Amino acid sequence: MPEYEFVPPPEHLESSNIYRLMQRHGISSLNDLSERAVRDPEWFWQSVDGDIGIRWFRQYSHVLDAKNGAAWTRWFPDGQTNIYYSSVEKFAETDPRRTAYVFVSEDGSSETATYQEIDTKVSRLANGLLSLGVKKGDVIAIYMPMIQEAILAILAAAKIGAVQTVIFSGYGAESLHTRLHDSGATVLFVTDGYTRKGKKISQEQTVRDAIRETRVKKTIIAGRAGLDCYEGMDTIHYDVLADQSDVCPTVPMDSEDPLFILYTSGTTGRPKGVVQPHGGFSVFAGHQTAYLIDAKKDDLLFWPADIGWITGLVWNVYGIMLAGAGAIIYDGAIDYPDLNAVWRIIAKYRVTIFGISPTAARMLKKHGAQPQKTHSFETVKRIPVTGEPLDEETWRWLFELGGKKIPIMNLSGGTEIGGAMLSVLPGMSLRPSTVGMPVPGMSVDCVDEMCMSVRKKDGYLVVRSPWPAMTRGLLGDEKGYIKTYWSRFENVWFHGDYVFVDADGLWYMRGRTDDVINVSGHRMSTAEIEHAAITHEGVSDAATVAIPDDVTGEAIVIFYVGDGRPDRVSGADVAALVAQKIGKLARPRHVFELSAMPKTATGKTMRRVLKARLLGTDPGDLSPLENPQVLDEIPHIG
Repeated sequence: MPEYEFVPPPEHLESSNIYRLMQRHGISSLNDLSERAVRDPEWFWQSVDGDIGIRWFRQYSHVLDAKNGAAWTRWFPDGQTNIYYSSVEKFAETDPRRTAYVFVSEDGSSETATYQEIDTKVSRLANGLLSLGVKKGDVIAIYMPMIQEAILAILAAAKIGAVQTVIFSGYGAESLHTRLHDSGATVLFVTDGYTRKGKKISQEQTVRDAIRETRVKKTIIAGRAGLDCYEGMDTIHYDVLADQSDVCPTVPMDSEDPLFILYTSGTTGRPKGVVQPHGGFSVFAGHQTAYLIDAKKDDLLFWPADIGWITGLVWNVYGIMLAGAGAIIYDGAIDYPDLNAVWRIIAKYRVTIFGISPTAARMLKKHGAQPQKTHSFETVKRIPVTGEPLDEETWRWLFELGGKKIPIMNLSGGTEIGGAMLSVLPGMSLRPSTVGMPVPGMSVDCVDEMCMSVRKKDGYLVVRSPWPAMTRGLLGDEKGYIKTYWSRFENVWFHGDYVFVDADGLWYMRGRTDDVINVSGHRMSTAEIEHAAITHEGVSDAATVAIPDDVTGEAIVIFYVGDGRPDRVSGADVAALVAQKIGKLARPRHVFELSAMPKTATGKTMRRVLKARLLGTDPGDLSPLENPQVLDEIPHIG
């Protein structure tokens, strides 16, 4: 194997939260901790609960109950808690003046709120919801940009035991309607329009179309852009609703009571409703924030991840509040008014943890961003990355951003996981693009067709035993839940990804199992082919699909996006590079240049749409697609 490109000093581990946990239990290494956690999950998760300080109204009788099978494991049974009780409320009592949030708009304006101030505002809004008749178990939908009112709505719902479903504010009417109807939401939070890249965006017509034939009874409007009036609808202004007493008791919730419903992005068709409970998610979100990104009370997180995705909910809302740290919530585009928007925020507010998606990093890299020449990164200690596989070139760009001194905390998981299951941990030596190791407490494995462990070759990503934030089924689709995750191997969670583990135990993502191309009996992942294409200095993004072939079974087609240089890279150049790096079998049958990849709002490329348009077949649900105009560039060869 090549040498490590990052070897941390001893203090990276010795000053970390996870080292504190190891020291308490006499454990000397990350591998030893992981092995003991797999052998004795009850010991591990009870230790995590105590270490991160989850508060219980009533202590649980035992850690887990799997009598109904692994797929339906219950965590912390008989316990009563509320995630709000262990996060905002806890620190409003113990450290009220500590900064909880800095709300920043793309025009540069900002507002800082302490834990005490957030607790007061949440209590007022919670009382407002109660005045509308909202009760424990009712579903509240939040269709808002990254503004303070959205964060408060999430927390207020949790405080009174309502179930929240956060819906990305960029979705159209069909996607919004699907989620409102499926979740049974009765209250909907929206804005009177908002601003993005200096332009006012209306929500009114989308909302009017989406709430038809749903259970939504009341729409709550937060003032933002002054664009929408919602005349004739049953609405109430946010400020009126939140003009209440600032004393509101937090509702004790059974450990398995639902906290939120979050929908997957829908790249494979109809979105799936993932359900997370108060107890298990409290422990897991605290675990993720304390041990993976190593957040401490004096940290300030800046991770431009929308609260409509699991990354946003885990780290920007619940996880960071469970850690008693602070976060910047940015309501704006990362490249507006220019490519330095993000770097100015990091420097101005002295950010210590900076999170980014591979798509965002590639976009900034493509446009030639060189922030290290104009901005200081002296306060940044860690750079977590997630959302899709991280290619080596982008990893190196991020690594150089931090002067090759800041660890790239690449991690991978999913909505159904409740966070990450593979992650770089503090104190690990790294190679480009690695996702580190299985997070302690999760029995993650790389297996072959017979579910036997394999190393130094591609295998299926599975989890051999349950964990606290495993989704509690799929909303309204128990059969689909079992079929999707538990039918491939008995009592083993099948995640649908290919992974690779090197000789030193470092893990790497290889792409989705349904993104594998079989050419003449040789199986190649789309991620492997795409990573080869992206290594060309003139290519900023790439996607690969398979088409039928009478001789080889399948043939490779590559789509790529150029980096905008005058001397444009040709399709022949891309094909030659892929064949050189992987082998002649990987030489694509066709190579097409696009102005951009068809992507969801989370930055995931919709390969099924590329293939469908190419072959002239039905592409399925296009509502998650953020840039449908690019479909007109895809040729038809079927």
